[in-house]
Amino acid sequence: MRSNIFHFELCCALGLGLLTFSAEASNWPQWRGPLLDGSSDETGLPKQWSTTEGVRWRTPLPGFSGATPAVWGDRIFVSSPNADKELMLLCLDKREGKVLWQKVLSTGDTTKGKTSPNMASPSPITDGKAVYALYGTGDFTALDFAGNQLWTRNLAEEFGRFSNMWLYGSSPLLFEGRVYLQVLQRSPVPQDYTHALDGKPERESFLLCVDAKTGKTIWRALRPTDAGMESKESYATPMPLVANGRKELIIIGGDYLTAHSLEDGSELWRSGGFNPKKGEWMRIVASPVIFKDIAIAAGPKRVPVIGVRSGGKGDVTETHTAWKFEEFPPDVCTPVLYNGFLHVLDGDKQMLTALNPETGEKKWQVSLGLRENFKASPTAADGRIFCISERGTVVVVDASAGEVLLTAPMGGGAPTRSSVVLSGGDILLRTAEELICVGK
Repeated sequence: MRSNIFHFELCCALGLGLLTFSAEASNWPQWRGPLLDGSSDETGLPKQWSTTEGVRWRTPLPGFSGATPAVWGDRIFVSSPNADKELMLLCLDKREGKVLWQKVLSTGDTTKGKTSPNMASPSPITDGKAVYALYGTGDFTALDFAGNQLWTRNLAEEFGRFSNMWLYGSSPLLFEGRVYLQVLQRSPVPQDYTHALDGKPERESFLLCVDAKTGKTIWRALRPTDAGMESKESYATPMPLVANGRKELIIIGGDYLTAHSLEDGSELWRSGGFNPKKGEWMRIVASPVIFKDIAIAAGPKRVPVIGVRSGGKGDVTETHTAWKFEEFPPDVCTPVLYNGFLHVLDGDKQMLTALNPETGEKKWQVSLGLRENFKASPTAADGRIFCISERGTVVVVDASAGEVLLTAPMGGGAPTRSSVVLSGGDILLRTAEELICVGK
């Protein structure tokens, strides 16, 4: 059983109830899974497989993307571009990998470099009734499970094209019937951000809360920063913190970790220290992780991971910083919380570290044994940590002992940046070319 009180409070807050939650725990409804920390209560997952053994099906995809699939029951939802630069949402049958339907929801895909992120980077999310897909073009659409459109809007037309150097990549968060988005971006728009040019150079960084049923804005709140240039930008996803009878929305970017009211988006507190060198090219990629009343976030370009206690007011940098981890911090990979430990993947150095999330104390540390970069965030279940490299090599680590159990090259080539999904006894791997189901 998990000792993390957050999980109990989160289940109640989601309105699932404990019995319902247990029955639906095999779903993977959004990027960081059913518990919003990269982990699942799944058991009985396959232990050995290869490119030829243990694979139940493989389905080619129209294009590469860092978007992680969402799963509910026997349905898998995948965002992808195609060769015509259209942005699509695909629905697959989880049992056979058959594409049930695919919808073009936006056009104008672009990349920055051959294998850089594209406009299909945000991961889709689902509540079991609808699926929500956001693209870097600003198109944001809800569909039912049959592929019928429920509502749509274009955030770029409303608020200006997204001004992020490596294109917009923040995934939406679904929580208590609302969808939360963060748009932390550079202003004014540089001329070489051609994807963001629309004749209006100024941009606002903001949080947006919309009603999941209607898509209508509940509130929009500005999020100021004194960061410079690219350091204003973030590719992270907001996370809810539920502790001590208080609910906060935690976001990271623009040199700060901040907490916001779920009622109106107003800022409750902020903590600095995430850009100790005060550089102007320190964008943030990894998302926050929540442990009880501690919000944990990784700074950019392998500067420290910092744990900050919630419940403060104003600038809490000096008063609420609980710990820092500097040895092998990540740049891109969001840590995973599992069995009471925080697992931090330094994807550039291929080092995985297990930390006590209360104190930052190290439990174990292991090299993944590859000279391959990791950009996908690790996931965890069934006593194991699952990592996948940019070349599509899966490395599985024992969560208790910190030992590498399996190294399985799955092909597909770069860029593989989608996190491993663990659902219903299956392991879903999205490579640059296909979606693979490893299952019994």
